[in-house]
Amino acid sequence: MQRTDLPTGTVTFLFTDVEGSTRLLAEHGEGYAELLAEHRRLLRDAFARHGGVEVDTQGDAFFAAFARASGALAAAREAQEALAATPVRVRIGVHTGEPQLVGEGYVGLDVHRAARIAAAGHGGQVLVSEQTARLLDGAALRDLGIHRLKDVGEVRVYQAGDGDFPPLKTLYQTNLPTPPNPLVGRKKELADVVRLLTRDRARVVTLTGPGGTGKTRFAVAAAEESAEAFEDGVWFVDLSPVRDAALVLNTIGAALEARVAVAEHIGDRSQLLVLDNLEQVVDAASDLAELVASCPRLQLICTSREPLRIAVEREYRLRPLSESPAVELFRQRADAVSPGTEVAYELGAQICDRVDRLPLAIELAAARVKVLQPAALLERLERRLPVLASRSRDLPVRQRTLHSTIAWSYELLPPEEQKLFRRLAVFSGGATLDAVEQVCEGDLDLLEALVDKSLLRRREDRFLMLETVREYAVERLDESDDDQVVRHRHAQFFLALAESTNLIADSDGEQRLDLAVAEVDNLRAAIGWAADTNHVELALRIAVALELFWVLANPSEGARWFEKLLASPSEIPARLRAGALRARGGAEYIFGRYETGLRLYEESLAEYRRLGDERWIGHMLLRLAVEANRVGDRDRAHALAEESQALALRTGSRKNESQPLTLLGRMAFADGDHEGGLELLREGIARAADSGFVWWQSNSLASLAECLLELDRFEEAGAAASEALMLARGLHDRATTVDALGLLAVVAARSGEGELAGRLWGAIESEEARGRLGQWEDYRDELAAQLLERADEAFERGRAAGRSLSLEEAVEEALSRV
Repeated sequence: MQRTDLPTGTVTFLFTDVEGSTRLLAEHGEGYAELLAEHRRLLRDAFARHGGVEVDTQGDAFFAAFARASGALAAAREAQEALAATPVRVRIGVHTGEPQLVGEGYVGLDVHRAARIAAAGHGGQVLVSEQTARLLDGAALRDLGIHRLKDVGEVRVYQAGDGDFPPLKTLYQTNLPTPPNPLVGRKKELADVVRLLTRDRARVVTLTGPGGTGKTRFAVAAAEESAEAFEDGVWFVDLSPVRDAALVLNTIGAALEARVAVAEHIGDRSQLLVLDNLEQVVDAASDLAELVASCPRLQLICTSREPLRIAVEREYRLRPLSESPAVELFRQRADAVSPGTEVAYELGAQICDRVDRLPLAIELAAARVKVLQPAALLERLERRLPVLASRSRDLPVRQRTLHSTIAWSYELLPPEEQKLFRRLAVFSGGATLDAVEQVCEGDLDLLEALVDKSLLRRREDRFLMLETVREYAVERLDESDDDQVVRHRHAQFFLALAESTNLIADSDGEQRLDLAVAEVDNLRAAIGWAADTNHVELALRIAVALELFWVLANPSEGARWFEKLLASPSEIPARLRAGALRARGGAEYIFGRYETGLRLYEESLAEYRRLGDERWIGHMLLRLAVEANRVGDRDRAHALAEESQALALRTGSRKNESQPLTLLGRMAFADGDHEGGLELLREGIARAADSGFVWWQSNSLASLAECLLELDRFEEAGAAASEALMLARGLHDRATTVDALGLLAVVAARSGEGELAGRLWGAIESEEARGRLGQWEDYRDELAAQLLERADEAFERGRAAGRSLSLEEAVEEALSRV
């Protein structure tokens, strides 16, 4: 809600801050709180008497606003006179401008200017800006001259009264460029680098990071914050036009207006040099090492996309912004080009994520708000680089588009690094070293070079590009002579990986769903490329190898891939076609599309019969038995399951042995043979575990828990459901996870823990709202009935709370309590 008590239009701001608060605390101990309270009372009285309105207070600092400049100056003078009788000394800054009133306060550069003027002063001093001085005809003001203030550039400052004070704390010896806007975010990073420069006295601090991370802006801010530690000044040296490393020292000398050699000019002076854009002249590193060795009080802060690798260097890698400051930066820049533009936080976060939260990219995106609504901008950012351009003439050419910024880095690479850079674009979601070596013919040294130059990132065992960087790399790959060769090698590599996961329904060995999950983006890209370039057999082989992944992770996606590929006019080998029909049928069936799944099962079985493949015939008979049981044809289900079991034993298919046992156990239990059914279920679970068929093991455990619940054996049911839940979580099996949680909710309710049962059921309802859960929907009503008929106040209380839980949080709670 916007405040109505604050003045608008031309407003005079007054900022105060206590000088030496730490010293006062040490001197007065517990009495400091009383001193601070008295100081606040005196300030507030002075403000009120002269028409001031308190905007904000933080710690021992005040921010007040006045409709008249004369009132602000009178309040400042009265406050200083009143505080003179106390040990507390405050610095006060006064500035007049036309700020924007938003919500609880003001925004705009005038607010920052007033705060910086106050920060430049000393205890007992009142500083006034030129804008305020013009409105104070006849006031006794002393002209202190033009001063450079952090973030706001040069301003003329006046002092109210005749007191003598030390020189203002401003950047009076510097040629640092004046940033057009205050730095957003980066508080921790700024503190880190300032500490390196001022406390640790690091001789060379190199800021590295990809193009667009705001290294130059950050270096200027760090230099401004550190300026007081360098009595002979802070100097900025722009090296972007320099291509010859031998000219770096000459360029430094020109910036310092040195008439002798740079080392001789600097000598014993305490100076900080900001060397901006060193990457294209990084060979000057040895000259810079000699320079700092010759000048004992010289320190350097450098920006580069790779470190200098000299002994005295401290590298500090600047990463993209975190979410909150990224959104704040976008909002500020959007409001600057289109005042009044409102950007919802979630929308702003999505826009910033699309551009990798790179400050340059965020600013370029915000510039488009002048012609595009934020929601429309988000849609356009599907292709990032063409959108991210600026028409601002005051930006370096290489920063007018993000494309140019990345191109600048690419053009500085030697040919072998350029080749690896563009080839790496073939990977989606990054790559392991093994993948890079086999697909791109890269090696560790070349990868390290690209990481050092901030074009590649390493996260644990993977190498990744920012998506904005990858988009540029894709352009370079597409225009190269070997793009199709690289993409084909990529598809072949991920075919081999898919086959190594053992996710085909009847494959032997440990199932490695984790490999498929880690590489899902690359697997999709490989299938997509193969499908689009008429390598249908290759695409189908990858997709079939991931059969269980589709069932567990995204049945709908798997079904779409198979439908598209099987419709291709390309000739498909009979065995591969049978497998594709089987895998598509499994995806359709698990998603609850039973008729489609059954039709595909029968087509797959017919193909296997033509091939005479008893192993797969037995497997498909089991799938038909499951469907027969589902529709109530118990006799046919028995016959098919027993035939499937016989074929599994004859062909030595360990995984196929476990599945008929579980189905026969379910049917025996349903027919009244409870102990016989439980025995068959447990035998099926044991064989699934022995053969590494974890998915079937978890489903069978859930079936066992259902049967035990019917017998009111709650403790055993809870143990079986908990084990099913742990296995399903490891498989990322959403449907079985929800099923097991539902069973544990019933166990909790039957055991007198109504609130826990409600929490688990509430979490399930929340998860259901995310999308279909396939076969779960066939039997969720049965579990719901068992729960809701016992629902009481505790259950409903837990149910309401449970709806705010994520699925993973509900799993953790269930496993810890049931």
